[in-house]
Amino acid sequence: MRYLSFDIEATGLAENCLMIEFAMVPFDTQTGQLEESLQYSTLIQCPSFEELKPKLDSWVITHNEGLIRNAHEKGLPMNVFRDQLQAYLESRPVKEYFNNQKIILFGKSMSSIDLPFMNRDLGWDFMRQYFNHRQLDLSGIAYALMDLGLIPAGMESGSTMMSYLGMGAVAHTALEDARNTALMYIKLIEKIRAQ
Repeated sequence: MRYLSFDIEATGLAENCLMIEFAMVPFDTQTGQLEESLQYSTLIQCPSFEELKPKLDSWVITHNEGLIRNAHEKGLPMNVFRDQLQAYLESRPVKEYFNNQKIILFGKSMSSIDLPFMNRDLGWDFMRQYFNHRQLDLSGIAYALMDLGLIPAGMESGSTMMSYLGMGAVAHTALEDARNTALMYIKLIEKIRAQ
């Protein structure tokens, strides 16, 4: 199967928070390869850090101040981001990679912020035009594998899973998280097949 692994960074987890970074990379579970020539990453414009700070939680203030400042200064306005994403999805290489089919999105804990924010900011019609209504979520897969006794308990978080698979630490950038999420799934498939 071929999937589009994606990740967003945001100003927090609340309903009114903003996407500030978006990245994606296609991958193929049969070959176990990421299609790096088709990876995409961008910053999305947001208000200034000073304007946002009173509403930010402490983790975001400590860890994402630089990212928020970069997004404010260098990020694409939402309408430009949407147009660029549409051009990417309509491009011949992407359409050929996915056999002119609606794309199956892949990520981790997508229902918490990723999909709601994308539906809100890109629009329901945009999401249904390009993406399959079914998605694959690494967090759900982790719970199922723990239930089956195929991986140890406590593997639902990205950082714990990366450590278990010998992949190092979580980067907390959208592109590295999109890449690492795909690689974790590929490694899990290989590990289960080898058992």
